[in-house]
Amino acid sequence: MELDKMDENDWKYHGEGNKSLVVSHLQVCCRLIFLRLSSQTAEQAFRHILNMVDYSKYVMKPLLGEKYVHSGEVVKLPLDFVRQLSLKVQQERPELRCDKVMDTFSGCGLCLPNLTQLPLYHLRDHRPPICVEIKPKCGFLPFSRHITKECKRKVCRFCMHQHYKLANGKWKRLSRYCPLNLFSGSKQRMYVALKNLLEEPQNNLKIFKGGELIFSCKDDAKQQPELNDLIQHLRPYFPHSNGIYNGQQPGKAVLNEFIQVICSALLSGGDSNRSGEPRKVHLSESRPHCEASPFPRDLLRNGNHGLPKDSVLAKVLQVQMLDNLDIEGIYPLYKRVEQYLEEFPKERNRLQIDGPYNESFMDTVKNCPTEDDGSVEYAVGKVHQYRVAMTVCVCSLKSPLNLEKTRFTYSISILDLDPKPYEGIPHQYKLDTKIVNYYLRSMQAPPPSSLYKERQECTLLFHAV
Repeated sequence: MELDKMDENDWKYHGEGNKSLVVSHLQVCCRLIFLRLSSQTAEQAFRHILNMVDYSKYVMKPLLGEKYVHSGEVVKLPLDFVRQLSLKVQQERPELRCDKVMDTFSGCGLCLPNLTQLPLYHLRDHRPPICVEIKPKCGFLPFSRHITKECKRKVCRFCMHQHYKLANGKWKRLSRYCPLNLFSGSKQRMYVALKNLLEEPQNNLKIFKGGELIFSCKDDAKQQPELNDLIQHLRPYFPHSNGIYNGQQPGKAVLNEFIQVICSALLSGGDSNRSGEPRKVHLSESRPHCEASPFPRDLLRNGNHGLPKDSVLAKVLQVQMLDNLDIEGIYPLYKRVEQYLEEFPKERNRLQIDGPYNESFMDTVKNCPTEDDGSVEYAVGKVHQYRVAMTVCVCSLKSPLNLEKTRFTYSISILDLDPKPYEGIPHQYKLDTKIVNYYLRSMQAPPPSSLYKERQECTLLFHAV
């Protein structure tokens, strides 16, 4: 990429999160640039993005695996190019995002592969690859002795948070998706989880075709995404599934096959034992199911399931479980660190509160003692472990799929691996309290009338008078 010859017309808007915006090149399909949506100085912006690269390289890659993590590189962009690009993409941004201003002053960006595409050598036909992006969320129930509300041991954070978001107008409908089903390793439960995501994707599922977004939550949260439109996009990839499926409506077989392909990609791994069966990861410390999940209770006992050891879901789950104290156990340790830093402010650098994210930081994460000896070093180690776990709890999995007649090829990457700020811990503690308390109140409220249930058909009979 020649930085001195960059033209804003060669780039298009790709998407954005709370803190970054993504553009993709129209021809060089394997490159993306992330631009910060903030008003930092050039030096601050450069340090921020360099921290992201170092965190990915020295922390996330060793924990999650080289094949899943792409660190990228920091680039210094011509300011005139950035300003012209900002004007161009402003027209393409969703209205609800336009209140956040794109950084046009620092010129700093992060260059990464375009992970919605497969490398050319994987493409055997002329059909564009389908790419699935999932935010799986936290895949286990906390088991910390510091938990004060028993419901947290029975209902997962995602399912509780749904009620809070609904009450605050974030979403108009509850999602039936439960992360514990996706992380179960049971193909039945994974199927249900992915089906629930398709029915109500919110911001947890996006599907691309040839790099173009074809399925996601609508900008207007009142509208549901059109599954029929998605089926039309998928039909050419599953030609043998275009008939009636078990007497159901046409198109259900297409979605059924598509979900099975996604399950296979998420469960695949290269690690086998001598018998040829993949080694499994089991959650012995945590309850394996969420009481708010729609999955039938009587089917939970069928089989002893687990995740293949080398699968992307197993890697993600293992890092999430670095948080073995829960925010209720972490918050007092955070206050211990704060009290120490008030007395010894110069120790902030030694304790790497704000980085740098290097081998020393990683050693602190890996070698934190299991028992609290009352030291600030123990407190810092557990706080860093919590921050790492929270990064992976909100990560995204992106998998481009090349679907052929009898087989499919794919790759899987883990995205959105920014370091979580140390200063965010008090907010997370307060938010956890709000979510749990609201969920408990909502469960005590009388249930809505069951006369008209969502998605349930009914018949009206008119009698002559």
